[in-house]
Amino acid sequence: MNRLFLPFGAASALFLAACTPSGGGETAPTDNAVASTAASADNAVASTAITEAEVVAAQKAWCDALVAIGSAHESQGLPAAKALAGEVLDAAYGYQMGPVLFKPTLTVVPQTFRPTREGALAYFVGDDPAFSNDTGFALRGWTACSSRNNAIWLAGDAAMSIGNVDFTGKDGSVTTVDKTWGYVKDDAGALRIVLHHSSLPYSPN
Repeated sequence: MNRLFLPFGAASALFLAACTPSGGGETAPTDNAVASTAASADNAVASTAITEAEVVAAQKAWCDALVAIGSAHESQGLPAAKALAGEVLDAAYGYQMGPVLFKPTLTVVPQTFRPTREGALAYFVGDDPAFSNDTGFALRGWTACSSRNNAIWLAGDAAMSIGNVDFTGKDGSVTTVDKTWGYVKDDAGALRIVLHHSSLPYSPN
């Protein structure tokens, strides 16, 4: 199976291309997408309002980058994967703006929440003695990743989505998680993840 590998410099370009305004385009369907209150063309707010298409593009970029980090690990080793993961964090998340409300799937007390870049990097690639329980979620050899939205909420330069993300392993098995993302636009007009909550679906058995 062909797997996407992004050179280090391409990580930021991937997110900048996916998360900056593109002037429209088709949007992926959602179960209950909430339409934004679009401003008029001559209103300055129009250039900063997040669209559903931008949210969907950001989710795809996140998935593609996750697979790319794993590919870099397999082909070039941990240093390459860690460098790429750092670029992805800097391009996709809002750690430059302050704490990110990041609760990954596989974390435990007292490090359940990861409001810092260091905590997020450790979660994705491990290799940090300060986060000794982290083995690297992005290093599990995922071959595919896709997002399925239940609903998208849009309000000017902020957006949130809720739904599922499916991760395909090397053996073809699919792991599904419940995912909530929150986005804002930075001063350059790029989407930044400022909320990321992930958990395994509840099973009563």
